[in-house]
Amino acid sequence: MLKSLIAIVIILIFISLFSSLFFLFKDQGQGKRSVYSLGFRVTMAALLLILVSYGLYTGELGNNVPWGS
Repeated sequence: MLKSLIAIVIILIFISLFSSLFFLFKDQGQGKRSVYSLGFRVTMAALLLILVSYGLYTGELGNNVPWGS
């Protein structure tokens, strides 16, 4: 469940990134839609950090590396 939420948030971040690029080219820097898209992207990034830290804290996400003991 948590991994799917993390994947959805990452997809939303990429969609926001490309929509901001589209709005930047379409509005020629005069509109505020790219700024709103940036705010949404920052919010999604904060949510992603919260989800990953929650998953690591609860143990649902592992921190296993092949070179560890």
